[in-house]
Amino acid sequence: MTTLLFYHPAFLEHDTGAGHPESPERLRAILKALEADDFTALQRHEAPPASEEQLQLVHQESYVSQVLSAIPNIGYVGLDMDTIASPGSGEAALRAAGAVCAAVDAVMAGEGDNAFCAVRPPGHHAEPTRAMGFCLFNNIAIGALHARAAHGLGKVAVIDFDVHHGNGTEGVFRDDANLFYGSTHQWPHYPGSGAKEDRGVGNIFNEPLPAGSGGEAFRAACGDVILPALNDFAPDFVFISAGFDAHADDPLASLSLREEDYAWVTAEMMDIASRHSSGRIVSALEGGYNLPALAASVSAHIKVLMGES
Repeated sequence: MTTLLFYHPAFLEHDTGAGHPESPERLRAILKALEADDFTALQRHEAPPASEEQLQLVHQESYVSQVLSAIPNIGYVGLDMDTIASPGSGEAALRAAGAVCAAVDAVMAGEGDNAFCAVRPPGHHAEPTRAMGFCLFNNIAIGALHARAAHGLGKVAVIDFDVHHGNGTEGVFRDDANLFYGSTHQWPHYPGSGAKEDRGVGNIFNEPLPAGSGGEAFRAACGDVILPALNDFAPDFVFISAGFDAHADDPLASLSLREEDYAWVTAEMMDIASRHSSGRIVSALEGGYNLPALAASVSAHIKVLMGES
């Protein structure tokens, strides 16, 4: 099993200010963990910037221009109450979306079986005309629509196990029966979307979990609802919004997952991808704010992608 890692040092230049949870230290912790001998087989690639054409698969041209023109030369600017931009944020955001598109291209070209994109800023809250929840561009939705536009794939799916519902991704996917979105998330919690009864055109599967839920509830939500629905959908490509802030040690929420839960769900998705999409999976980092828990969870996730556990 060949797993690709997409990263760029520009991601560390997205400075969100002192005390902000979505800090460069998140990626530093992940990169340090990936120095271990277990990950020597990872094939490392530089994340390119997304093109305007790729960004506009999800975001209106005026919004893209608005975000990039708002990037300050010095200091900080708030794009919403908790989404901060600094001089390095524009390049980081472009390369975060570009990483997912490049990973799709590489997997489709047979350069790897699957890929993990170690990116920031995250993306799943970003709507077509709105930055929110630490997100500027919706990296995973851009990559998913790029897979269809550039490679002629019919059906693509996103599974999102971040503790926060991916309102942006659901909004982009909601009315297209050939796009699948499945999410587990804490409820009630930010951003307030993701009710179980929200079904789109039969392609949206939200499984809200009450505060305090652990691995048993998570595995039931995935195993009883989301994964069977994904298998029935028979995707041509599987994407993962890989947020690790449902971990028991994470400070921004109140679910209680552990590394083994992330490993389990990754293996389950790989099994479905092997049946329907020649194993094609691209995973992109979303949340996760306790540094040791984040590093350990990403390590567990990537080891499964590599076929090592």
